[in-house]
Amino acid sequence: MPEDRGPQPVYLPSNEPYLGRELVFHFDQIIMSCLEVNADVSACTHRIQLSDLQKAACQLIPQGVNLSLTIRELVRQVYLFSALVLLRPLIERVAIISYLQANPSEIAVWNDGWRHNDKKRPSLAEMLETMSGSADIEVAKRLTYTLNHLVHGDPLAADWNLTELGDGGMGYSVGKVIDNPDLCDFICSQTICYVVVLMGMMVACFPESAPGK
Repeated sequence: MPEDRGPQPVYLPSNEPYLGRELVFHFDQIIMSCLEVNADVSACTHRIQLSDLQKAACQLIPQGVNLSLTIRELVRQVYLFSALVLLRPLIERVAIISYLQANPSEIAVWNDGWRHNDKKRPSLAEMLETMSGSADIEVAKRLTYTLNHLVHGDPLAADWNLTELGDGGMGYSVGKVIDNPDLCDFICSQTICYVVVLMGMMVACFPESAPGK
């Protein structure tokens, strides 16, 4: 952790407040791996005739990678509440491509606009089940339920924005949070999980990008 504990206008990779935390380090490592795989997949998309599933993947996966990179930069600048809010759209994009990859016949619903009120469109809970593997799907559902409150600004969202004041009281933060390593770890650990799934979807949707691997 940097010696200067006062908030800075802009943090660099050399002095970010949570520099040195294990999960921040692992987050950086998985981002580099993700970008390497994405580069291979991106090159592949210019060589092959894309299926409808692959066209959807070309839309969803880059958005997921972009959100992950944005979350990392928000962690660097210690805007932890904003980083937490972006977890929800990241999870949805990962869940959608996982669902479509597992149910390729449903690509017609995607091509038809993936309309929110369309009964053919699955719920997020249903889509999460396609990416659970051996994990406890109920944990993912509870996390998504919590993040829904953050996105929509419900009263429960305020609990995640509380911060200690200098006089020992509590208040709601409007800016940088430099003294909540547990929240930083939570954001990093969750984002890492979904970036790993994104990488898996890259290979699953574009097996041509990694022959023999």
